Amino acid sequence: MNNKTLPLVLIPGFMLDETLWDDFVCAYPDDRTCIRASLSRGESITEYASNIVATLPPRFILVGFSLGGYVARAIAEAFPERTAGMVLVASSLREDPPEQRELLDKASQTALMGDFNGFSQAVLKPSLHPSRRNDAQLIDKIRVMGKHLGANVFRTQAMLDRSGVTQQPIRCPILVIASEGDGLRGLEESREIVTLLGGDMEIIGDSGHMLPLEQPVRLTSVIADWLEKQHFE
Repeated sequence: MNNKTLPLVLIPGFMLDETLWDDFVCAYPDDRTCIRASLSRGESITEYASNIVATLPPRFILVGFSLGGYVARAIAEAFPERTAGMVLVASSLREDPPEQRELLDKASQTALMGDFNGFSQAVLKPSLHPSRRNDAQLIDKIRVMGKHLGANVFRTQAMLDRSGVTQQPIRCPILVIASEGDGLRGLEESREIVTLLGGDMEIIGDSGHMLPLEQPVRLTSVIADWLEKQHFE
């Protein structure tokens, strides 16, 4: 199968919407179709996966960023005959630790009681590369995405059960992409994915966690180069 006929399904991360992929889509080096998925509807990772797949063509390649990587794995596991390949970007196999879930629970309750304006700068800055932590335009873009999704989606995503997503082997070609400067999901977490699922791994420098925003051109290049080497059935 000519893999250029297979669309990329772009799944965003925690409190990020479809506009996460604007620069990525603009920079993609060929005319491959990109389908931007949403995590605005659903109460669980399984529901997110089902809602997304209901809108997709028969075969596709998944690109899941961060939380979107969990959803991508759920889709690949439930629909192996439709998943031609999978790219996991700055993602993990791990569950949120109890202390983080407690903090998110408190934050989500606060958000539901008042106007939700997205993440504060204090929360966002550690997720970015040091060279971008004072980039007001970038920070504003991330905050606008969170505000657009709103407090109810924040509550749902904060309380997601991330355990037990992958229980069976995923047999499609897999690429794991990590950021050298990711302060949220370290390189070890990406290596754990490769250990469990197999596949290839690439590390991108000069970026924090937000690879699709901080290094969209480099990200498209890594994915496009990898896809050129794959032979999908």
